[in-house]
Amino acid sequence: MRTLLLATALVALTGLAVASPTPTDKESLSKRALVPVTVSGNAFWQGSTRFYIRGIDYQPGGSSLGLDPLADPKVCMRDIAKFKQLGINTIRVYMVDNSKTHDVCMGALADAGIYVVVDANNPGYSLHRFLPGPSYNAQYLQSVFATVDDFAKYTNTLAFFSGNEVINDNVSSTVSAKYVKAVTRDMRQYLAVRKLRKIPVGYSAADVAVNRMEQALYFNCGSDDERSDFFAFNDYSWCNTDLKTSQWDQKVKNFTNYGLPIFLSEYGCTANGRDFGEVQALMSRDMTGVYSGGLMYEYTNEENNFGIVQLENPATSTDVKELEGFAKFAHALATYPAPTGDGGASASTHSVACPPKGPHWDVEDTQLPPIPEGADRFFKDGAGIGPGLQGPGSQNAGNQPPIQAPPSSGNQVTDTPAATTSKNAAGETFGGLIEKGPFLMAAWVGVVTIAGTLLL
Repeated sequence: MRTLLLATALVALTGLAVASPTPTDKESLSKRALVPVTVSGNAFWQGSTRFYIRGIDYQPGGSSLGLDPLADPKVCMRDIAKFKQLGINTIRVYMVDNSKTHDVCMGALADAGIYVVVDANNPGYSLHRFLPGPSYNAQYLQSVFATVDDFAKYTNTLAFFSGNEVINDNVSSTVSAKYVKAVTRDMRQYLAVRKLRKIPVGYSAADVAVNRMEQALYFNCGSDDERSDFFAFNDYSWCNTDLKTSQWDQKVKNFTNYGLPIFLSEYGCTANGRDFGEVQALMSRDMTGVYSGGLMYEYTNEENNFGIVQLENPATSTDVKELEGFAKFAHALATYPAPTGDGGASASTHSVACPPKGPHWDVEDTQLPPIPEGADRFFKDGAGIGPGLQGPGSQNAGNQPPIQAPPSSGNQVTDTPAATTSKNAAGETFGGLIEKGPFLMAAWVGVVTIAGTLLL
């Protein structure tokens, strides 16, 4: 099915310093520690308890503002109060400033029992979806690894996204899949070699039906060091309908026996009203054997009108106006709590066969690009302080040759081992590609409803 770019759902986006990481107050962090979330089988676990993601996407001001909400205590404390009212247990932050400290906000979130899913990329430091080779370079990975260093010390860092909506419905974008998978490999390897906590690393896929399954299979095929720890995707097909009308039941069937945890990185269709029936479905036995919850899009209301609170100025406002969706989302979370027990989760984790090349998938072999020249030193010395959100960018900083690394190359590194941004940089759009089908279905439901009303 062809996809459309929802115009109002997008906003335009407009050296490498290696130093010692900023010291962290270990005592203050330990007082605020949560039980780290881990992966086992096809589910997340908080100790011995099954963990379901019941959260919200959080990026005040959208991509155009370029705000890291976890680096400003005034911003995060204002919003954590609302998160507690909602009753969520997870937020996703699309961009963070790896040159700043996040101790205060991450500690306050831990106090509130809230975990964080962190996007490792940002508009200036991300892969180019059509020309991924040159954008996969040492400057880029230094930024990624600096983000990993920064957030690995917090026990409430739930997971990292190695990429966000890099692949879309344009078959030419699928050439970037190898590079996204290489970044996933590199991040997992960096965590292991630097002896950091084993934080799950995976990918957030766009709401694109034509190659969703190919993406899911690809990121879970091959050698263990190259596979993701989970797979997440955006899904805007519910639209106040039900499990069958939205075809969520079919997606459950498609992902049964997938072998990794799955969750929704964005959901919350606004067509045909918005009562958040997705929460009931995600917490039901119809889905919990395969899905591990999801993140509702989104907290602050931007130009796309998906938000549930209004802020006059996301960076400075102290007053938070609750919109209609706030109470509805809080009600859904309160009415449909996380189930007890294992929810039908599988005890085994396993790989799958790689998808074949096809009309919507232009990936022919399984070999990945080797780590870029100059980036291997980070495994020995660490990444140092990151370039932050105001750095020069990394898109054109490299010229990666078209060579491939052998399978299991991620197991071979041991303890001794002028750029611009682009509209095709990954991660520059939030709530981006959305399937047209659900909106057409919702429109049809609306027409039928109106027609029925007129007949009464």
